[in-house]
Amino acid sequence: MGKMKSILPGFILCLLIAIISQVLSFIIPVGAATFSILIGLMIGNTFGVKSNYQIGRKFAESTLLEVSIFLLGATVSVQMIHLLGFKGLFMIVIQMTLVLIFTIWIGKKLGFGINFSYLMASGNAVCGSSAIGATAPAIHASQEEKGLAITIVNLMGTVLMFILPLIAAVLYHSDTLPTAALLGSTLQSVGQVVASGSLVNDDVKNYATIFKLIRVIFLVAVVIILSNSKRKTMTDHTNEKLKVKFPWYVIGFAALCVLYSIGALPSWLSSVSNQSSHLLEIIALAAIGLNVNIKYILQQGKKLSLYALLIVGFQILLAIMFIQVWY
Repeated sequence: MGKMKSILPGFILCLLIAIISQVLSFIIPVGAATFSILIGLMIGNTFGVKSNYQIGRKFAESTLLEVSIFLLGATVSVQMIHLLGFKGLFMIVIQMTLVLIFTIWIGKKLGFGINFSYLMASGNAVCGSSAIGATAPAIHASQEEKGLAITIVNLMGTVLMFILPLIAAVLYHSDTLPTAALLGSTLQSVGQVVASGSLVNDDVKNYATIFKLIRVIFLVAVVIILSNSKRKTMTDHTNEKLKVKFPWYVIGFAALCVLYSIGALPSWLSSVSNQSSHLLEIIALAAIGLNVNIKYILQQGKKLSLYALLIVGFQILLAIMFIQVWY
């Protein structure tokens, strides 16, 4: 009971921010995740977070995000691959691979640490906050690195939500499949894809979501690749081997994905898992926003902005090139 009481103040604060964010997302089609982290960021950097809120905030930031990732597995199915065919699957796999390589390479060239570059790579290639949250413990990234990566990736996705439909309108006249491919293969989070697709029409929203969820299916593979890459990097420079502790919730995500794919999970349970995962994610993002030091972001200045712009530009150009060839 004592531990529960210590958690409650910070948890309630994050929950209130999440509820406000959800309401705002119904009014302005930006997505509750973006509102949540921005409101948390503003409160944390304006009023600060008192010590009696920190235990609950840390609980929301870590445990709730972990459970959110776990529940997400009950919403994705490997059968979704058949809906897009070989071309769609090949496009996603190649684009994800190139985004991972480019983001890590350009991060190294700009002088960012390997952990931050890996987090930016997973967040942009796979599924934003969830991918960063899953990758961080596997590569032993700090809370500061995780918080900064999640903030930047969410800001990038928010801007792209409004830009990509305009690009699709000019290039493809908002035709369903190419427009859906552009949104679903580029935007960082599922919520951003749904919100951006809704700005076009329901068909685009549905197909773009399928593109996006196929990227989510590869979350486990990306975490394994990055954790193994980090281990090799460490052992190349030191005699001490890096012991990778694979997160329980990534394993759970994979297990739920398999169960959902073989029809072992009823549709109502998948729906509940989807809604619960979304709620827990925006609560966790509020907690992360509360802990982000905006002064640190400003200190990174032009270099961080350049990093984000290069990643976004690379993703868009890749998607346009693949769509031109296959669609």
